[in-house]
Amino acid sequence: MTLATAVNRRQQVTTTGNATLIAYDGGPVLVTDPWIGDEEAAYFGSWVLSHVIPRELKQDIYQAEYVWFSHGHPDHLNPISLERFRGRKILLPDHVNSRILKDISALGYQVSVLPDRKWVSLSPNLRIQSITTVIQDSILLLDLCGKLFINLNDAGVRDCARYIRSVCAGYRHSYLMALSGYGDADMINLYKDDGSFITPRAARKPAPGRKLTEFAKATGAKAIIPFSSFHQYQRTDSIWAQRFTTPVAAFTEGLSPEFEYVPPFSSVDCNDLTIETREPEPLTVTAKAPEEFGDNWSDVLEKDDCSQITAYFSRKELIRDYFGFINFNVGGRDFTLRLRGKARRGISFAVPRTSLMSAIRYRIFDDLLIGNFMKTTLHGVSSLYEGKGNFNYHATKFGDNGLAETEEEVRSYLAEYRRRAGIEYLLGVLEDKSKDFVVRFAGKNSRVYGALKSAYFQLR
Repeated sequence: MTLATAVNRRQQVTTTGNATLIAYDGGPVLVTDPWIGDEEAAYFGSWVLSHVIPRELKQDIYQAEYVWFSHGHPDHLNPISLERFRGRKILLPDHVNSRILKDISALGYQVSVLPDRKWVSLSPNLRIQSITTVIQDSILLLDLCGKLFINLNDAGVRDCARYIRSVCAGYRHSYLMALSGYGDADMINLYKDDGSFITPRAARKPAPGRKLTEFAKATGAKAIIPFSSFHQYQRTDSIWAQRFTTPVAAFTEGLSPEFEYVPPFSSVDCNDLTIETREPEPLTVTAKAPEEFGDNWSDVLEKDDCSQITAYFSRKELIRDYFGFINFNVGGRDFTLRLRGKARRGISFAVPRTSLMSAIRYRIFDDLLIGNFMKTTLHGVSSLYEGKGNFNYHATKFGDNGLAETEEEVRSYLAEYRRRAGIEYLLGVLEDKSKDFVVRFAGKNSRVYGALKSAYFQLR
């Protein structure tokens, strides 16, 4: 049976692209996180897909009645790809403070917010429920013909593993879909105070199947599909990170034999459980200069730029009170923000002006970090996740994406997620405290951190 025949006649789930699944109930009903990344780049031109999306699947993506977006990262909700879905019914998780809802509703899209942790029917055989997480990501549970698909994308199982496991217990057939890989999908262009490069954990090529196994055990899923892991780099100033991306063949490494393995780019028939895999054509990358994306490393900051940067960080109280300084080297010139924390504690960013100011104006600083062309130097801290000032959370996850910047706003923001998650929230806090301890004394890239993280998943 060809894939084209299957999509017209069967109830099935097909994965393609990076974090895109298409759910069919006779025809395409739902598509998730449709980044058309073989045509439209992400992270200021740094990322593209690893494989071409087949033409017939693109047609199904565009024809799906419903489009669900998990979170605001541009390899999931891409502002260029979004334009292709005008007239479709956009579904969003119920994120606290509703930034994505506000942004795309203002652009004229038809948007509905899914109630958190409640089933919603989309067609006779398809129902879904969305679960939000404190890091402004979300999870989608999809029930098609009584088969459960657990789409974790980039969210992990923080604050919801037990809840998902309780849902999963009612299904004979369940499929886990989650980000895994060596670990380049984060800020890895990091340097120590002395100028030495901090070798990322991804350099050791940790077995991706081990993380997928941990997620499957945490959720109770019986099968595993690698997902949300299929990108590569194309900017000449970020293509160095290409060596840390994960080949498709690596996802079985470390995978427990107790779980059925479904390769990526597969279709699962939800009637007879047959699986059809067709790995698409690899996308060949031609390295592109940053100037093609508006970035010139010789451009310097203007006076108004400095005012905007100052205003942006002055609103983020927990960062302002923890760090002593944040320095921006733009066009070879330094602009230093003096903050209220310990003088020795700070961060330096070497970054081109255009992408920096776009990140400041549009409140998408995380896109600079993940793009991995910006060089980040740590002073007096061991990571961007360290301590009370946790730069990554308070600048990007809580601040930009969650619209919680002052100490009081963050307190209220966390209280709402605590209410939603119940006892699992407290367990997440405990995990964070343990992680901070290990990172501080052993380092996030250490084998000790990896071993303790694995043990945590076994115990939860």
